Amino acid sequence: MPAQPLSRRQFAVGVGAAIAVAARPTLASRLFQRPSHPPGMIRLDANENPYGPSPKALAAITNSETISMRYPDDAYEGIRDDIGRLHNVKPEQVILGCGSTEILRIADMATLAADGNVVAAEPTFEAVLRYARATRAAPVKVPLTSDFRHDLPRMAAQCTSRTGLVYVCNPNNPTGTFVTRDELSRFFPEVPKSTMILVDEAYFHFADDTQYASATEWLETVPNLVVARTFSKVYGLAGMRLGYAVGSKSTIDLMSAHLLSDSCNAAVLAAGRAGLEDQAYVSSCRSRILATRTAVVARLRSKGFRVLDSQTNFFMVDTGSDVHSSIEEFRKRGIIVGRKFPSTPNWLRVTVGTDDEMHVFSSAFEEIFCGTNVCALAK
Repeated sequence: MPAQPLSRRQFAVGVGAAIAVAARPTLASRLFQRPSHPPGMIRLDANENPYGPSPKALAAITNSETISMRYPDDAYEGIRDDIGRLHNVKPEQVILGCGSTEILRIADMATLAADGNVVAAEPTFEAVLRYARATRAAPVKVPLTSDFRHDLPRMAAQCTSRTGLVYVCNPNNPTGTFVTRDELSRFFPEVPKSTMILVDEAYFHFADDTQYASATEWLETVPNLVVARTFSKVYGLAGMRLGYAVGSKSTIDLMSAHLLSDSCNAAVLAAGRAGLEDQAYVSSCRSRILATRTAVVARLRSKGFRVLDSQTNFFMVDTGSDVHSSIEEFRKRGIIVGRKFPSTPNWLRVTVGTDDEMHVFSSAFEEIFCGTNVCALAK
């Protein structure tokens, strides 16, 4: 039958609906939209590497113009091989994503159902919980321990037959704290085999406590374990977007079904391979950042402020009051610091920048919180 013409009312309703859909913010913009920053601001808000990528990675990006006209299949396979060798796993046990946030998204898509749930600490990196809403899965938030660490026994106890995913960020964002090798070894057997255990090691390279261990140690013995890493932190490629995960072949296959084809571009794949090869640069960045962090934390503590022990390239400091107004005070002084976390409203998260940037930050911090040389929290 030929299509019937639309009435004016039907046409108006259709146009209105289309406008409403177009005006609605996308999931991605609601999740990760960041405010624009004027030029020249000191950026201490997103846990990036202030020294940028390896010179070899920059050269690889420049030279990628010779392969940019082709789909990046060969480059994808090449870096997957490299990562497999790094973790002593087969290439088919490696999956790449557009940043590790894509890895977290497809983990949700692969494991969460509308009547299921995801277990995570509170506070922690929120992408897994936010993406879970798209599947209509329920978040189960487990408060941190009194020393601001994951409460793994309580998290395991919250996992049931309905739990598709349990998420452990180690070291944790935003607190910078970590769970130990012994705690992980006790945690893994307590989680149902039907639940994916996703350990996010975005800040692995900055952890130097002898009790810390990468969850990759358990890949052979815990088949429901997936470990995520990123090139956004120590490798300095946050703007290029590259992350990966390793796990059992069956679990990686399950996640791959939800992966966008060719989500990693040729330039970032080339940069990632070059960055992996330049471990001397990685070590240099790590050493500089940790030395700067140690100095800044010591300065804050000398003024009487409580700062959490950090195993990352950022730290959290207790300002003694809601951080909302102080964030704006830093902005007035040309410094962007981390946002407010509802469950820790008095704690300010600060990314470690260069020595010069952190000197400016420290002076501004004392000006905001100490006034005329008398700190509000000084003991």
